[in-house]
This record gives sequence, C-alpha cells and structure tokens, in this order.
Amino acid sequence: MKYLQFNRSSISPTQLFILSFMLLILIGTILLQLPISLNKDLSVVDALFTSTSAVCVTGLVVVNTNTHFTLFGQTIIMILIQAGGLGILTFSSYFSYFFKGGSSYEHQLATKDYMNAEKVGEVFIMLKRILLITLIVEAFGALMIYLSLNAQVIPNWEERIFFAVFHAISSFCNAGFSTLPNGLMQDTYVNNYNLQLIIILLFVFGGLGFPIVINVLKYFKHIANRLMMRLTKRKQDNYKARVLNINSKVNLITTFSLIVIATIILFFMEYHNTLASHEGMGKFITALFTATTPRTAGYNSINFHELQFSSTILIILLMWIGASPNSTGGGIKTSTFSLAIFNFISLAKGKDHIEVFKREISERTIRRAFAAMTLSLLVIGLGVFLITTFDPKMSLLDIAFECFSAYSTVGLTLGITEDLSTGSKLVIIIIMFIGRVTMLSILVSLFKKIKFTNYRYPTEEMTII
Repeated sequence: MKYLQFNRSSISPTQLFILSFMLLILIGTILLQLPISLNKDLSVVDALFTSTSAVCVTGLVVVNTNTHFTLFGQTIIMILIQAGGLGILTFSSYFSYFFKGGSSYEHQLATKDYMNAEKVGEVFIMLKRILLITLIVEAFGALMIYLSLNAQVIPNWEERIFFAVFHAISSFCNAGFSTLPNGLMQDTYVNNYNLQLIIILLFVFGGLGFPIVINVLKYFKHIANRLMMRLTKRKQDNYKARVLNINSKVNLITTFSLIVIATIILFFMEYHNTLASHEGMGKFITALFTATTPRTAGYNSINFHELQFSSTILIILLMWIGASPNSTGGGIKTSTFSLAIFNFISLAKGKDHIEVFKREISERTIRRAFAAMTLSLLVIGLGVFLITTFDPKMSLLDIAFECFSAYSTVGLTLGITEDLSTGSKLVIIIIMFIGRVTMLSILVSLFKKIKFTNYRYPTEEMTII
C-alpha cells in the first residue's frame, strides 16, 4: 500500500496515461526506422509522424504504407494501431482501479461512473470483456474481409490473410491505415461493396464505445430472459426499469441519426458528382461509406478533393463530432454534441437545467462537455494559424480540413499531407496527439487539483447576449 501511495503522490493517473502514449510513439518511431522495416529511407520526422498517426489511430500518412514499408514495418504499424486503439481503454481501466479504487469513496464513485460499471469491482471484469469483444470482432471481421477478396487480385493466400487482419484491426480501431497504394480508391477495390460494408460495420462498432456495446448486450440479454419467461409462463421477477442507461440511449440515437442524415445529404449532393461512376446500390453504399468514415475511421472510397464545397463542410462537421466516448474513435464525441443541442433547447424553453429521458444532466458533465468543445476549437484554430504560417501557399480550406482530421484522429485529407513542410508536419503530430489524449486530460495533468472547500462566493450574472 505504501508503494501505491508513493506512486499516487508522485504521478497522477492522467500523467501516466499521457506518458504511456508518448513512450509508445517513441518506441514506434525507433522501430519504423530500422532497416528491416523500410524499403526506402525515412526521415526522423516522417517516422515520428507515421508512429504518432498509428498510435493515435489517425491514418494521416506522409509516405505510402504499401511501398515505403516492408512486411515487418507494416506489422509494426498494425501493432501500434492495436495498442493505441485499446490504450485509452486499457490504461484508464487499470489506472482508475489502482489509483482510485483503493482510495476514497468519492474516487470509487468516479471510477464507477467513468467505466459505466455498477460496482468498482467490475472495472477489471469490463476490461476482460473489452479485450474479448475486440478479439472476437476483429477475428470475425478479418474472416469476412478475407472471404470478400478476389483471389485473382491477391493470388497468395498468405498475403490475403495479412491484408484481412491488417484492415480488420485498422477498421475496428478507426485508424484508416491501408496497405493499398490508393486505399479503397484502388481500381480493383473501389467497386467491392461487400468489403466496404464489412469495413463500415467494423469502424462503426469500434466507434460506439465498449461501455455502450456491453450495456446493449446486457439489454438484449434482459429482453431474451423476459421473452423466455413469457414463453415458459414463469413469474417475471427480474424486471429492471432501466437496463439501457441514458449514456447508451443518447449516444446510440445521436450516432445513427448522424449516419442517416449525412448519408441522405451526401447521396443527393454527390449523386452526379463523386457518385457518378457508381450504379444502383453502389451509389448508396458509397454514400453510406462517405458519411460514416469521417466519424474518425479515415478510409476513403472517393477522392475527397472532388467533393462539392457544401459536402466538404459537412464532412468537417462530422469529423469534429467524431465517435462515442470510451471508443477507439476521436472527436469531441457524440455525447458532447448531444449535450450542446439539449442545452440550446433548454435555454429556448427557459429552463435552468438539462433534462433527458426523465433525468437531469449534472452540471459537471455539462461543464466538461463545453470545455471539450472550446478547447478543441482553440487547438484546431492554433494549428490552422501555424500551418498557414509555415505553408502560406496552401489553401485555407485544405489546411482547416487537415487540422480537423488530425484533431479528431480521422485521417482524411484533401491531398496536402505529403506536401507539408517539416514545421507543418510537427504541428499535425502535436494536434494528433492532443486529439487522442484530449486537451482536457493534458490540462488536468498539468494543474494541481484544489482541495474541496466548504465555502461559496456570491453568484453574479454576466452579459452573454
């Protein structure tokens, strides 16, 4: 206990979490520069960029993954993606237990709320479930991808297996890395709609967040038990009023609403533009793929530089919103975006609090949500300013798109990544890192927490509008 107490006083869980990502990026940078990893020379900055992009599951690349890296190098990238994708979950699970679970009751409650667990002891149980779900989903995804591939395109079955495993991990972790020279825009893959549907399912599933997935599975189990009791005419004494919690409801509704709305808009906006080369159901699947991939997946089956301006703005909004909390995706999160909408509605109705599904949202949650939104725009804005300074000849839209993509760990680009100067690459590296660990976590790790005080100052109103 003394050892844990010593560590707890010297370094916080948030600091340890951030440092672990830094260490993983550093190790990846070193491994990617080994001769066995490369077909061509790779500068330190480009190696750091690639490692950061993989660990932060972004997908932005400054060199071609297919031609620049050997099979060993591509395997290193795949491992970095897996470690980075699950890192935010596994580290938070372990550290929240070790550093909070054994301390005060307040810390135990914080851990329970963070992990969406009913008891603090369920933290490790949830971690096991996370790892099990990841293994099952990625294995199933790899199998489906393998079956969707054309043996004539990749004759070697070993290469097909590696392709399937790499893309299953990259998709589930919302990384967007591909071993194809032009990604899914490759001529032999752009019309493989079965492959695109599998990849969509993988990155949407990965972007939902494990607590939500586990909660939904509990809900289905509860429904199955209720149905079985009705069929066997047994007394229904295990009824639970709220099996599906408010966090799951809000994020699921927001996620699928965004998918449906964005797909419909892009389908009609791009019907005679980027979707013109597709026919029938292919147009819809490509529109669906284009609408879902900005939610931090980063794959592209179309050239995003050819999108209409209004479609590009929609993509930027989708990238900024991102995936759900505690998922493999980035962005400000669907829950944060939802709280902003709920807050607008509450203010319009004259309410002084937010009510959702007969529950009142805590003030702490609202403050964190708006802090996350504000900090994200500050980081992105500063990134745009710096890149326009380093590369003044580049289009402002292209730079803004790149910065939103980097912060939300999406990996989409309008084609400027490889042309960035060294200074701009370093800016994108920092933005990717901040987007993954979140600016709020960095601030928490830097500032010493103030002890709780039992006094309050008089309340004052400030002019807003």
